[in-house]
Amino acid sequence: MSNTLIQQETSKVHKEVLGANEKYVSEFGKKGELALPPARSFTILTCMDARLDPAKYAGLAEGDTHVIRNAGGRASDDAIRSLVISYKLLGTKEFFVIHHSDCGMQLFTDPIIRNLLSKSLKTATIDSNGWRNLEESGGSEEAKFIPFLTFENLEQSVIDDVKRIRNHPLIPKDIPVYGYYYDVKTGKLVEVVEATKIGRAS
Repeated sequence: MSNTLIQQETSKVHKEVLGANEKYVSEFGKKGELALPPARSFTILTCMDARLDPAKYAGLAEGDTHVIRNAGGRASDDAIRSLVISYKLLGTKEFFVIHHSDCGMQLFTDPIIRNLLSKSLKTATIDSNGWRNLEESGGSEEAKFIPFLTFENLEQSVIDDVKRIRNHPLIPKDIPVYGYYYDVKTGKLVEVVEATKIGRAS
């Protein structure tokens, strides 16, 4: 089966992505000459939320910086892994932890998502009574082994993550770790002062 036929059988979104990539390739220019280490020598740890565009809110271009994204922008083990590689092998010298207002990670708890997944792998819905499955079949208990890193207080989540990075034995003390959250209503980066104090380089 040819690639063309495979692409014809895929979704509208898939076709749109490939079309956009063709346009991007046509305008790629000299970006293929960018160096592997980020030119501006810093890293952002932030949320995967589609409303956040680090390139826009932090003024980035290709090759500028590392951007690590996960649900909530949390300092998970895998995020720490990426931060270590970022500084140790690719020379970054400053870290930004950037969470955001109206974060979905505040809308559920580990017990809630584990219960939902134990009964169904289909997308759940939320209403005035909370989260519920639209159908319950084919679930899995595997979720009980995953820490989902939900949180209740936005600023405290930034403080907690900066503290974890600052105190991690694989993160050098001379790398400053800044704590912010992004306001989804204004686009502003708001400093969490206590977090940035904790993250000061020494």
